[in-house]
Amino acid sequence: MHADEPVIALIGLMGAGKSAVARRLAERLGAPVADLDAMLEAETGQSVAAQFAGEGENSFRRRESRILAQALDAGARVIACGGGVVLDPTNRALLRSRCRVVWLEVSPAEAARRVADEAGVRPLLAGGDPIARLTALARERAPQYQATAHLRVPTDGRDPDAIADAVLAAVREPAA
Repeated sequence: MHADEPVIALIGLMGAGKSAVARRLAERLGAPVADLDAMLEAETGQSVAAQFAGEGENSFRRRESRILAQALDAGARVIACGGGVVLDPTNRALLRSRCRVVWLEVSPAEAARRVADEAGVRPLLAGGDPIARLTALARERAPQYQATAHLRVPTDGRDPDAIADAVLAAVREPAA
């Protein structure tokens, strides 16, 4: 990856493939990657679900904002953001100003299929129908994803390698 290439930040609903695609992008680009959820878990020694349960979403989101800024300052060139990172207007502005932000779009049904084995560790899916909850989250967050993203890449029916290829093609396409 050349120094003049933008940092690629991946946003989107849980199950969009942000973590898996970020790893593949970093491999292709020979660039450092930051997975915000993994960084949060490493910092606290607790899963995201445990952090939500123990301290609540507001405290988690404050830590997430700090970790995002740290990742950018440390030189990450590919960032897998948590699904809710766009809820904070400061995060949206930071991402838009310092990154090429790609919204990995996923349908609620596809997202539910992808995270089916993880429903118990996904705090925002606890205690309800995953498709209904993901549909509500998608509806609630779509305006923030749209306001933050420079590009959109659909992910339904694609594996992480194909999505990574689509992201690279979109990022490298000259702006119209």
